[in-house]
Amino acid sequence: MSPIEQVVFAPLRKTGVRFYLLCAILGVLVLWGVYAYYLQITEGLGVTGLGRPIYWGIYLTNFVFFIGISHAGTLISAILRVTQANWRRPITRIAEAVTVFALTVGGLQILIDMGRPERVLNVILYGRYQSPFLWDFTCISIYLMSSVTYLYLPMIPDFARMRDKLTDIAPWRKWLYTVAALGWKGTHEQHRRLEKAIAILAIAIIPIAVSVHTVVSWIFGMTLQPMWHSTIFGPYFVVGAIFSGIATLFIAMAIMQKILHLEPWLTDKQFNYLGLLFLVMSVLWSYFTFSEYMTTFYGALVDEMHVANAKIFGEFNWAFWTMVLCNGIIPFVVLIRRSGRTVLGTVIVSIFVDIGMWLERFTIVAPSLTRPRLALEWAIYQPTWVEASITIGSMALFALLFVVFFKLFPSLAIWEVEEGEEIEERGRLIKKLSTQDLRAMEKA
Repeated sequence: MSPIEQVVFAPLRKTGVRFYLLCAILGVLVLWGVYAYYLQITEGLGVTGLGRPIYWGIYLTNFVFFIGISHAGTLISAILRVTQANWRRPITRIAEAVTVFALTVGGLQILIDMGRPERVLNVILYGRYQSPFLWDFTCISIYLMSSVTYLYLPMIPDFARMRDKLTDIAPWRKWLYTVAALGWKGTHEQHRRLEKAIAILAIAIIPIAVSVHTVVSWIFGMTLQPMWHSTIFGPYFVVGAIFSGIATLFIAMAIMQKILHLEPWLTDKQFNYLGLLFLVMSVLWSYFTFSEYMTTFYGALVDEMHVANAKIFGEFNWAFWTMVLCNGIIPFVVLIRRSGRTVLGTVIVSIFVDIGMWLERFTIVAPSLTRPRLALEWAIYQPTWVEASITIGSMALFALLFVVFFKLFPSLAIWEVEEGEEIEERGRLIKKLSTQDLRAMEKA
């Protein structure tokens, strides 16, 4: 086996106590969330803080958050692949896995938010395309299918390697890798067709990913609720999605680098380059946030001022100012310097950004519903332990899917990383030969 195969295949061949312990902890949290959801189903949404006029709360916040972090993988990986950034090769598998599992858990939040989840079938059977909800359902379904395909295609050569080289694994895993490899033999024609398919999908998936979070924003923007009916929500949500997606990707990369010993491939180069993109997203997010609130305060419409004052000066000010600190101030202070764009620096910033972006979604959802434009009394939204438990269970499910996936499949796209190393080696050789030729010419 090559050095990269020895490192990447090692966790797939042996299962330690730490893996089972981690799965047990995450499984308990998931089961606690399932129990809370069972109570919600049997006793009704009265066990939550939802009610008239607050029909959306933490569940919709979770939905927008998870759909947002799904942009980490497919969008970032696709853009870097299209631009032929060679340094992206070790992070693509991790990024694409984040996308698939975030979409899966994010889609569940809609079912959780419904008092009668079986009625989601009505969207399919009787849905009307005049509704932004059906736009969202369509875009997310296409995005999920595209993301699963985009994750699977680059794994085919690695499935073949596991089929041929992991001889001491359970028979069912041997069968799984054999079937998933689709008869891959590594011929030139197979490589050509695979790379062509990946390239086409990488180009196609970028507008799909952008459309998803744009349509998510239109669920809010197409209503007349104060501070929701805004034309800036489309790009604002897309920028926020990429921002939170990079943060989640940083955390996943750092954990896997440490636990799976991927330091030779997940290097400071990836953290530095992604850190620069992270900083750009922070600046863009700050710009859109300033523009949104500046327009609101300058217009000074009565209904919108009630919501804006609740966010900045009222009962939601803790969430608003924490959001500003986590998303605007801390990333800029840390990432503006090269010394901050390290593994530790980016992970610390990423934790703050994920917290801040969740709070941003919360400050979009809850304050507008507590102060509706219609002639209804103002309300107070206080989430209950049921909502908190389901939220924790959802996040634990996301982590559990991630852990189990990389216990069964390679953490790196081995063939892509090896191809990248060959490209870099050829580049170094050409540069060396060019330097020698130049010196020979100077001597002559």
